[in-house]
Amino acid sequence: MDLSKYFNISFGLPVTDPTWIFFLVLIIILFAPLLLGRLKIPHIIGMILAGVLIGEHGFNILERDSSFELFGKVGLYYIMFLAGLEMDLEDFKKNTGKTLFFGLMTFIIPMALGIWTSMEFLGYTFVTSTLLASMYASHTLVAYPTISRYGLSRQRSVSITIGGTAVTVTLALLILAGISGMYKGTIDSLFWIMMAVKVLIASFIIIYFYPRLCRVFFKNYDDSVMQYIFVLALVFLACGLMAFVGMEGILGAFMAGMVLNRFIPRVSPLMNRIEFFGNALFIPYFLIGVGMIIDVRSLFHGGEALKVAVVMTVVATLSKWLAAYLTQVVYKMKKVERQMIFGLSNAQAAATLAAVLIGHEIILENGERLLNDDVLNGTVVMILFTCIISSVVTERAAIKMAQQLADNNSGDEEKEVNRRILVPVANPDTVENLVNMALMMRGTRKTDNIVALSVVNDSNEYGEGDAARGKKLLEKAVMYGAAADVNISMVSRYDLNIASGILHTMKEYDISEVVIGLHRRTNVVDSIFGNIFASLLKNCNRQIMISKCIIPINILRKIVVAVPPKAEYESGFTRWVETVCRIGIQTGCRVNFFSNRVTLGRLKGLIDKRFKNVRAEYSEFENWDDLLLLTGQMAYDHMLVVVTARHGSISYHPMMEKLPALLSKYFASCSFAVLYPEQFEQHEGNMTFAEPLQINDVTSYNEIWRKVYNWFKK
Repeated sequence: MDLSKYFNISFGLPVTDPTWIFFLVLIIILFAPLLLGRLKIPHIIGMILAGVLIGEHGFNILERDSSFELFGKVGLYYIMFLAGLEMDLEDFKKNTGKTLFFGLMTFIIPMALGIWTSMEFLGYTFVTSTLLASMYASHTLVAYPTISRYGLSRQRSVSITIGGTAVTVTLALLILAGISGMYKGTIDSLFWIMMAVKVLIASFIIIYFYPRLCRVFFKNYDDSVMQYIFVLALVFLACGLMAFVGMEGILGAFMAGMVLNRFIPRVSPLMNRIEFFGNALFIPYFLIGVGMIIDVRSLFHGGEALKVAVVMTVVATLSKWLAAYLTQVVYKMKKVERQMIFGLSNAQAAATLAAVLIGHEIILENGERLLNDDVLNGTVVMILFTCIISSVVTERAAIKMAQQLADNNSGDEEKEVNRRILVPVANPDTVENLVNMALMMRGTRKTDNIVALSVVNDSNEYGEGDAARGKKLLEKAVMYGAAADVNISMVSRYDLNIASGILHTMKEYDISEVVIGLHRRTNVVDSIFGNIFASLLKNCNRQIMISKCIIPINILRKIVVAVPPKAEYESGFTRWVETVCRIGIQTGCRVNFFSNRVTLGRLKGLIDKRFKNVRAEYSEFENWDDLLLLTGQMAYDHMLVVVTARHGSISYHPMMEKLPALLSKYFASCSFAVLYPEQFEQHEGNMTFAEPLQINDVTSYNEIWRKVYNWFKK
C-alpha cells in the first residue's frame, strides 16, 4: 500500500522545501552549542562544523541556496554593525595611534609574507601573489559574538582590533578593486581619484545625514518595531552605498555602527533587540553558511592542493600573530590583550572569500585562471582552520580577561551592593522616560536593582480605581525593563499619603536613590506628586532626582551640570558624580560641569580616576546668582542637571529656593533634572511628618553677610 499519495510524502536529499530548511537550521542553532558546550568547544566552531556536515561537501542534507546567501550576508553585516555599535568611542579616540599601527601592521606583514611565500614556495606570478597576500591581510570578526557574550566589547584590545579591521579590510579591498579593474580594462589615470571621491561622498552621507535622521526619528516615534526597522534600514543603506562605490558592504555596516553608537545606549531596549535578533538568527546563519562552502576532502585530492592549503593557513596565522605581537611589544600591552587581538583578527571569511571568487573568475591571456582551483580549495580550508583557531584563542582570552576584570573590580562591586533605585510611577506619559533614566543610572553588575512603586492614598474613596491604574503603570515599567533585559520589581501599596508610601518603601527595600518625574511643560512645583515633594525631601536623606525629559534621553547631545561651591564636602558627592557619569557614558554625549575652580578640581580628579570614558568638560562658574547665564549653553537636545542641596547643608545656596521658578520660566524648552545628593544627619530616623526638618540658622547669617560684603565691594 502506497501511503505517499495520502500524506503527500516526498523525501530526498538535499532538502529543498523552505519549511524544512528553516526547521533544520533552527535545530542546528539550538542544539549545536548545547552538544559542543559539553565538549568545551566554542559555540562558533559548532556552527561552522555543523555547516560542514550538512553542506554539499558533507552529508548533502542542505544546499547553500539563496536563503543562506541572504541571511548569511545579513549576518556578516550584523557582525560588523555590532562591532561598531558596541565600541567604546572615547577609548577608540584615545587609542587612535595604536589602532592605526595595528591596522597597518596587520596589513603590511601579511602582504610581505604572502607575496614572498607565494612566489618562493608556490611559484605564482607577482600579481597573483599580491592578490593572494591581500586575502591574508583582510580578516573577519567571526569570534566577535564571544566578546559580546562576555561583555568585553569596550576593552582597549577589542577597540584596537576592530579599528584595525576597518583599516586592513579597506586597504585589502582597494588592492582587490585595482587588480580586478586592471584585468577588466577599467584602470586609467583617474581610477584611484574617482574611487577616493566616491568613497568620500558615501562616507559623508553616512556621517553627516545619519545623526540628523536619528534625532528626528527617535524624537517623534517610540514604537519598538519601527525603531528596529529604521536602524536596520540605515545599516543596509550604508552597506549598499559602499557596494555602489566599489567597496564591500561590511565597511558601510561598520561605519553605520559607529555613527549610531551614541544614539543606541548599551542598556536600552533597542540595543537588546538588535543583539537578540543578530545572535539568535542572522549571525548563526552566516556561520553555518561559511561551513557549507568548506570542502575538507580537497585536502586529499592531490599534493598540490594540500601544499597550497598548508602554506595559506600557516602564512595567514603567522602574519596575524606577528602583527598582534608587535602591537603588544611597542605599546607594552598585557599578554592576554595580545591573545585577544590575535584571536579576533585571525579568522578569514568574508573579504577573503570575495577576493578568491573574483580572482577565480578572472581568465588570463593563456587561458588559465588568475587564482586556480588549488587556491580556491586551499582558501576554504584556510577559512576552516583560521576560524577554529580564532574561536579557541578568543574564548580563552575572553575568559582570562573577564576573570582579571572581575578581580580588579571586586571593590567596585561591593560598592554597588546597596545601589538600588526607586521609580515612583503615577503618570503614563513619564513612565518610559523614568525607567530609561534609571537604566542609565544603575550599576552594570546587577540586573535587579530597580524598584517601581505605585502608591494609593488609603484615604481616597476611589482607591480601587487608583490601584488598578497603578498596576497598569507598574506593568508598563516592568515591560520597559524587560525589553532591556533588566528585572524591575513591582511594589503596589496603600498608605496615608504618597510621601509616606515612598519613605516606607525606601526603608523596606534599602533604596539608595529615587527618580521622580514631572509632567511635560510644567514647573517643578506642579509635579505628579503635587505638594508632597517638600515632605519627601525633609524626611528622606537619600539621593533624589527630579527629571523632566522633553526628548528621549538617547538623542541628547550634551549634559550641562551646574554644581554649587563646596559640593565636594557633601557625603553624597561621589554618588551623584557617579550617577551623572553613568548617564554620560551610556548616552555618549558630552558632560560639561560648571562650578568654581576648587570644586572643578575635585570633580576632575574623581572623574579621571573612576570614569575615564566620560567626555567631560569643565567651565568655571563662580557666582550662582548668575545661574541664568547657563541659558546660553542650552539647546533643545541638551539637558540641564542642577545639583542642589538641602537647606542647612554646607553647599546650600539661597538661589536654590528660586530654582522652581527659574527652571519653569527660562529652561522650559529643554530637558532638565534637579538632583539632591544624599546627606546623612545625626538625627536621622527621628523625623516625622508632623515635625519639620531642623534647619541650621547659620545659612541665614551667611546670606546677610554675603549681601553686606557685595555692597561694600561695589
